[in-house]
Amino acid sequence: MKISNETKVGVLAVVCVALLIVGFRFLKGKGIFKKETHIYAVYSDVQGLKQSNPVVINGMQIGRIANLDGGKDMKHILVTVSLTKDVNIPKNSLAVINPNLLGSPTMEIQLGDATTYLKNGDTLLTTLSAGAFDEAMKIINPVLYEVKNAVKSLDSVLTTVTTVFDVRTKDNIQSILANVNTATASFVLTSESLRKIVDVQNGSLARSLQNMEKFTSNLNDNNAQLDSIINNTQLLTRNLSAINLKQTMDSLQIAINNFKTGAEKINSKDGSLGLLLNDKTLYHNLESTSDKLNILLDDIRVHPRRYLNISVFGKKDKGNYLTAPLIDDSIKAVKQ
Repeated sequence: MKISNETKVGVLAVVCVALLIVGFRFLKGKGIFKKETHIYAVYSDVQGLKQSNPVVINGMQIGRIANLDGGKDMKHILVTVSLTKDVNIPKNSLAVINPNLLGSPTMEIQLGDATTYLKNGDTLLTTLSAGAFDEAMKIINPVLYEVKNAVKSLDSVLTTVTTVFDVRTKDNIQSILANVNTATASFVLTSESLRKIVDVQNGSLARSLQNMEKFTSNLNDNNAQLDSIINNTQLLTRNLSAINLKQTMDSLQIAINNFKTGAEKINSKDGSLGLLLNDKTLYHNLESTSDKLNILLDDIRVHPRRYLNISVFGKKDKGNYLTAPLIDDSIKAVKQ
């Protein structure tokens, strides 16, 4: 059977129209073959709500806005909600329009606690929500208030600073800053010195630790000798403890007293030794006697015939007697 071109064109046109209708409904969010449930809400201000805007419960989309009808007076706008999900919505639930500064507004259904649920064709309770500008102002107003107070405080501070910081105060502040810079430089030098001291390899602290380690090592190496010294010290202590120290001290005290008594006798003029040490007359007499004895001995050496009258030596020596001691050279000269 041959199909004419007119029939083909007609069938193609019907298919295109059907696809156009199906695509339009799909883009509008409407079901194609599924039966939808419709509920309604009445607002005095829909705040930019449009068809196909989502309807959500707890952030999840459960439908879309199917239609908006304000009538001729536009005092009350009837919003038709098409539910794409089978959900139970309590009758005392509220429909709130949430504006969005960056996108389209959405309708949010805040679930109530009723035990009966909305059916197809029922009307939701509605409440007015704050507009986007109002919401923003609620956030901005406290901030603006705080900023205003901060500006006032800053102005007061600047006024005080201008009053306080005169030329003299500025000079003082500059002096303080200069002192701070000096202190900072000193702190840097101190830190550098401290770093050198605590340097692990070459610092004074490292050398001290090394010396201490060497000292400890020497102690360990000479541990036997140290033990011997300690033992000898303990033995000496025991020997000293065994000595009758009191008797020794008493004997020493008696000896000191005897020495003291002897010294006192020597210093006194009662004894011969005391007179010899303390009487100047006796000292001078002894000195004179010693000089005369020296003269006599010198005269005997020079003129022996005067005292020894023996014929072997010839006649008696009648020379002058000596009146002072002679030195060795004088004696030799007289003999010659």
